[in-house]
Amino acid sequence: MGFGSYSASDWSKLKSSRNLSSDNKVDEIFKRTSCNPKFDPKYIGTRECFDSSDHPNTIPIVVGLDVTASMGYLAVKVASEALNDLIMKLYSTGAVEDPALMCAAYGDFQDRSPLQVTQFESDIRIAEQLLDLYFENGGQGEVAIPCLWEFLAKHTNIDAINKRQEKGFLFTIGDAATIRNEDIDETIERVIGDKPVSKSKKSSLDDILNEVQKKFHVFHIMIGGVGNKDILAGHKICIAKEEVDLLPQIILSTIQMQKGKKLDEILEQWDEIQRPTIRKALSDLALTDIGEAITL
Repeated sequence: MGFGSYSASDWSKLKSSRNLSSDNKVDEIFKRTSCNPKFDPKYIGTRECFDSSDHPNTIPIVVGLDVTASMGYLAVKVASEALNDLIMKLYSTGAVEDPALMCAAYGDFQDRSPLQVTQFESDIRIAEQLLDLYFENGGQGEVAIPCLWEFLAKHTNIDAINKRQEKGFLFTIGDAATIRNEDIDETIERVIGDKPVSKSKKSSLDDILNEVQKKFHVFHIMIGGVGNKDILAGHKICIAKEEVDLLPQIILSTIQMQKGKKLDEILEQWDEIQRPTIRKALSDLALTDIGEAITL
């Protein structure tokens, strides 16, 4: 990873070759019937996000999608439109000098494949790998977001952290499913293979979240509700289902806020008709020191 650049022409060719459209059904876009082993965290030692001659100041950005049964429309939207829009906006605004994107798919903790993670890439492989993920369409109970936190905390090697002490960004996107909390050590061992740190003390969501926050600014975009108001307070962005078209603008604006820009200044770059929705989505972040630790 780390070489090459993303281009509109590459996306146009990929979109045409795959017949991608927001009118597609989930199984018309995500055609795999099982998890590709190269995206299965049990078989991945480390995902690397290294600087290169093409991208000397990489910043990792992870977009994690809920792939439980209720969220098929989201995966279609991201695969057919939103991911490309986000990447093009990242480059056109210069909000991040050298973005390197990973896509992740998380489902119910009882799924056959509760978590999948792609490579960090900076070219059309970002989208190609997303399309190669398995949409299990599983349960809607307790989602495996903490497994993604664990993987990013312990199975990534990132130059931005190692060289510059600069954190990346993690955005999970889904509805109000419960985050897996009980027996989290057993779940992580089954999904990723990591053994518990201590046999006498069970891990908590706080423990895992604190670890991933050493490398990433962590956010969750909640669609269609507010969920548990105490979970990711100040780091949670609530939008309505009909507002998912604005996901690229909301993600980019959050990154810009985290990097110190004022919300009013950020809003000026977007169409006037979009600004009220984006302002509302980001209002809690605007009122919160989003560098502080999260209380669950």
